[in-house]
Parts: sequence; structure tokens; C-alpha cells
Amino acid sequence: MCSICGFPASPGHWTEAGGNTAPDRLRARFRRGQVLKSVLRSYGITAHDGGVIPGIQLATFSGAQVIVPDLEAVWPEAERLAGVVIDPLDPRFTRPESEGV
Repeated sequence: MCSICGFPASPGHWTEAGGNTAPDRLRARFRRGQVLKSVLRSYGITAHDGGVIPGIQLATFSGAQVIVPDLEAVWPEAERLAGVVIDPLDPRFTRPESEGV
């Protein structure tokens, strides 16, 4: 794995499946970052995956931050940073956009 860009992705984690080419994987990674950003915002946490470094950067509005290796590690770290339980399947995040989020 390239220590600068993180590609190719570490083998074995299911969240990296589906992309046949590097551009496909990068596009999926950016989309995943957008979704995380929208879900975690209401908990006072920002998520950033710029595709430059391996992992996802989580930060609180007060400045605490951590880099997690993959999507699976996001939830426990986000809960630790926010100090509350976060349910990524909460209906306010999973209902269709036409119903308003």
C-alpha cells in the first residue's frame, strides 16, 4: 500500500469492495465521506476523507480529532468523541430524501 495515498486499499475489509478500478474506489470513498459528514454533523462531529491519507478523519467542533482506518472503526470513535450512542440506522438518517431529513 502506498503510505501517502492509501491505494491500493488494505485487502479484506468489506467496505472497500465493489470498486474495480482506483477511480471507482476513490469515487466510492468520497461518497462515503459525504454520507458520514451528513450523519455525524448532528452529533457535533465532522468527518473528512479527502483521499490523500488512508483512513477517515473525525473531529469535534471543539477540536478533538482522530483518524480511523475504515468505516467499521468510525462508529466507536464517533461515540467516544460525542459522548453518546450513535445509531447509524436511526430513521432520521435512513428515510428517503423525499421525506425530508
